[in-house]
Amino acid sequence: MNTTNINAPKLFQASCIALITTAMTFAIRGGLMETWGNEFSLTAEQVGWVNGTAFWGFTLAMVFGGPLCDILGMRNLLRYAFIGHLLGIGLTIMAEGYLSLFIATLVIGISNGLVEAACNPLVTSLYPNEKIKYLNRFHIWFPGGIVIGGLVSYFLLDQFHIPWRFLMATLIIPNLIYGYLAFNSAFPVSERLSSGTSSSEMYKSLLNPLFIVMVACMMLTAATELGTNQWITALLANVGVPSILLLVFINGIMALGRGFAGELAHKLAPTGILLFSAIFSTLGLVLLSYSQGYLAFFSAAVFAVGVCYFWPTMLGFVSEYLPKTGPMGLSIMGGAGMLSVSFILPMMGKRFDNNLTGLIPENYLLETLKNAAKNTQEAALWTQINLEAGSQTLLSVAVLPLFLVFAFACILIFMRNKTRADENQEEYKIIGLDGGKS
Repeated sequence: MNTTNINAPKLFQASCIALITTAMTFAIRGGLMETWGNEFSLTAEQVGWVNGTAFWGFTLAMVFGGPLCDILGMRNLLRYAFIGHLLGIGLTIMAEGYLSLFIATLVIGISNGLVEAACNPLVTSLYPNEKIKYLNRFHIWFPGGIVIGGLVSYFLLDQFHIPWRFLMATLIIPNLIYGYLAFNSAFPVSERLSSGTSSSEMYKSLLNPLFIVMVACMMLTAATELGTNQWITALLANVGVPSILLLVFINGIMALGRGFAGELAHKLAPTGILLFSAIFSTLGLVLLSYSQGYLAFFSAAVFAVGVCYFWPTMLGFVSEYLPKTGPMGLSIMGGAGMLSVSFILPMMGKRFDNNLTGLIPENYLLETLKNAAKNTQEAALWTQINLEAGSQTLLSVAVLPLFLVFAFACILIFMRNKTRADENQEEYKIIGLDGGKS
């Protein structure tokens, strides 16, 4: 393909708007978890399975989208994402219960995965010399899209009480915009193809122990960030401030932080950024579990600073240090992350259900408290039980980033030792002490 026809800013803009659409589906679904539970008589665990289905679809699309990226091209993958989003939004609007919500969310999840499968290698192909910087700038629009979706949800659903099906329909607007750009732009080939890396080299690189470790860490970073963000409006519904605004606040900070990722990358190595993120994520979750009122915004800020750089820096690390893994490597990373979230969501829902049940006094029934009239003693007790159950659930999730603190510390030491070894080897070559290999 003639590279003179490639309009990098336009393609980057299309990628960002596609990611906004993806993120808005997360935010709006998060805001509708309680609504769907009430309207369709679903338990918290069932709601968790419905939302978790989006992550299954995401994983499925990324795992297959990785190898298909070089065969079908990034342009076609983005086109399929556009069509899938339209279908998934329509099916959600027409949903009548658990099964129909499950199927609709699966279709949206597949479309979200196709966006990532196409756009991550697209960004690294457009900006091969500034991967971490532009991957972070691209991924600004995941929290940015959640801010947009969260505010739309807050005003239309909470303030103006617009039916939730109309709220879902707002997703069509960004979807049509990125679809138009995808159908009217020339796309480059992936960085792997342009560099001449063979398929066998790519598959061999996927067996690199460092890559396997990063995939495992990706599962924990994604569960920490996305699992918490999907449940936070429900878990913090009774802290004394609108929990949807806490979600917006967290993602606003994340978007702002990712805008400065390029400068941070010059000062800290990717492993240093990841270690910093794990420490703050752990601290933020612990603080959130004990916060009430406006203090929750401070705790949310600490958590946001922690999870801010997780996703794009994990992808940037692989693209920077394991470039031969190509689009497949990026897709496996993203797919592994989303797969872990598909499991953590129902697990968090089940933990929340169990915590609720365990906190109910012996002389009360769950249904009695759940359906208590406002301003009664039972209603006040139910609010307190929900507050404590949410707190306990968040505290249990804090174990995930705590483990990452240890993992990233080990990777940081390994990478520093590897860098020193590479530098020494280079010096030996220069002075002719490399055993004649030079």
